[in-house]
Amino acid sequence: MTPVNALSVDVEDYFQVSAFEPHIPRRDWDRWPHRVQANTERVLALFDEAGVKATFFTLGWVAERYPGLIRAIVAAGHELACHGYEHRRVSDQTPEAFRADVRRAKGVLEDVGGVAVLGYRAASYSIGRDNLWALEILQETGFRYSSSIYPVSHDLYGMPEAPRFAFRPANAPALLEIPVTTVRLAGRNWPCGGGGFFRLYPYALTRWALRRINAEGQAVIFYFHPWEIDPDQPRPPGLGWKTRLRHYLNLGRMESRLRRLLRDFAWDTVANVFLPRVHEH
Repeated sequence: MTPVNALSVDVEDYFQVSAFEPHIPRRDWDRWPHRVQANTERVLALFDEAGVKATFFTLGWVAERYPGLIRAIVAAGHELACHGYEHRRVSDQTPEAFRADVRRAKGVLEDVGGVAVLGYRAASYSIGRDNLWALEILQETGFRYSSSIYPVSHDLYGMPEAPRFAFRPANAPALLEIPVTTVRLAGRNWPCGGGGFFRLYPYALTRWALRRINAEGQAVIFYFHPWEIDPDQPRPPGLGWKTRLRHYLNLGRMESRLRRLLRDFAWDTVANVFLPRVHEH
């Protein structure tokens, strides 16, 4: 039996990534050319061509400005999920601010999309050992699952001691946390669930890692951003070399790699893959 994996898209524009915060303040977002609608429409066409369904973790900020895009996602049979309102890291918020943010974003998405929003993903995987209280708030505000913990060591995020596969947090047992996929090698977890690492690694390495996860009887959860298929996006001045490398590396190869990924594995929404088959831990 072919394992079915979960495909996800973090719907945000190029200027909204966390690494650009020092260079493009939120008050200036509407001054930059918006490319999120056109890029997400390209992603929808790619999925339609491949016959796959996915989960779109979407900013409330985007949904307010592009309600037609949100309705197109839902009409195509994809899952609409929440990425917060305006891409604020949970680690930079108080519990009260976080609760207000997720309620606002969830409300906007449900109003525009006309569907219940079950899933949440934190900006930059910013839930970890120091703010696990956020999981309680997600449970309290009606989410069924989160995909916000990355069990790796990284300079910007990560909780390497977290479980590698879907689990019920002790402080929020009605919520399912689905960590982004990692592969275990040489005593540590290595990212293989998408994002910049998908553009960095040779495709064959990603394919090997995902097949290994499937061979262990586990479903992969994979993610990328619409701006990653847009090599012609505007480039803000003043970015450091590490930020430039991470953001722009292999953007021109991304779409062809995605086509291979869609062909080489079976995909569905996060809710379809994980919610029906969850086991209590």
